[in-house]
Amino acid sequence: MKVLMVLTSHDELGTTGRKTGFWLEELAAPYYTFKDAGVAVVLASPKGGRPPLDPKSNEPDFQTDATRRFEADPDANAQLNATVRLDSVSSTGFDAVFYPGGHGPLWDLAEDRHSIALIESFVEAGKPTALVCHAPGVLKHVKASNGHPLAEGRKVTGFTNTEEAGVGLTDVVPFLVEDMLKANGGHYSKGPDWGSYVVADGVLITGQNPASSSAAASRLIDALRG
Repeated sequence: MKVLMVLTSHDELGTTGRKTGFWLEELAAPYYTFKDAGVAVVLASPKGGRPPLDPKSNEPDFQTDATRRFEADPDANAQLNATVRLDSVSSTGFDAVFYPGGHGPLWDLAEDRHSIALIESFVEAGKPTALVCHAPGVLKHVKASNGHPLAEGRKVTGFTNTEEAGVGLTDVVPFLVEDMLKANGGHYSKGPDWGSYVVADGVLITGQNPASSSAAASRLIDALRG
C-alpha cells in the first residue's frame, strides 16, 4: 500500500509577521502510523522541497513521542527535505491520500487547483481521503461528481471555531474551518476541544485537531484493508 501525504508550502500567518506552516504532530503521528503498518509514504507540497514547519508546533508543550521520533529520524527528514511538487503527482499509483493541517493550508492548498483536482480524483476513484485539523479547510472548493461541494451531505469535522478562538487566530485566518464546512452543506460534528475526534463518511475521513492525527491515519488504514 502507498499513501500520498500533502503538506502546505505557505509560511506567513496572515499579516501578523509571524510564521506558520504544517503542524509537526499532524505529519509525524500519521507518518509513523503508516510506516509501522508497512505502508509506503510519499510526501508532496505545492512548491516541492522542504515545506515550512509551524515553529510553534515544535515547542516543548506540543512535542510528542512521534514528533521526537521524527526529528531524530534521518530517513524521515530526508523525505521532508525533498517533497515532490504537487503538480507532478496524481491519484494513479497511490491507494490513499492524507492531508496534515497547520494553518498554512488555509492560504495555499485551499485555493490550489492541483490540490482541488487531486482530491476530486481520489474520491472519484473510491480511494480513502483523509484530512486533519485545519486540512479539512482545503475542501473549500472541492466538488463531488455532481458538481456540488464535496462536503455537502457528508459527515465531516475539522478545527472548531472555539479551538481557533483558543489560539487567538479567529480574525487572522482567511476563513474558519467549521463555518466553511457548514456553509458547504457538510453535516459537521465535533468532540471536546483538543480531544481526539474522527468522522468517516464513505472514503472521506476527517479529524478535528492535532490529537486526532493518529486516529485519522488508523481509520484510513482500516479503510484500505476493507
